[in-house]
Amino acid sequence: MSKRKSNIEVHVSTNVERALKQLKKKIEREGVVRDMKRGVYFEPPTQKRRKRMMRAIKHNLMRMAAQGLLKTKKGT
Repeated sequence: MSKRKSNIEVHVSTNVERALKQLKKKIEREGVVRDMKRGVYFEPPTQKRRKRMMRAIKHNLMRMAAQGLLKTKKGT
């Protein structure tokens, strides 16, 4: 779990809804919520490794599908 502090700035001119949308997107990209959720409960090292491996597999499958390298079953 990372103990880093995030400073996220959003400039509000006139449209508050747009600024809120930008803030949410920046928070999601930075992984602030994910880090907070991760710190709520204890996660054993084996479970951390398993989650990391599953995330890597999913990422690779999505990358392969985007490149057209993944073959899918058709027909039945």
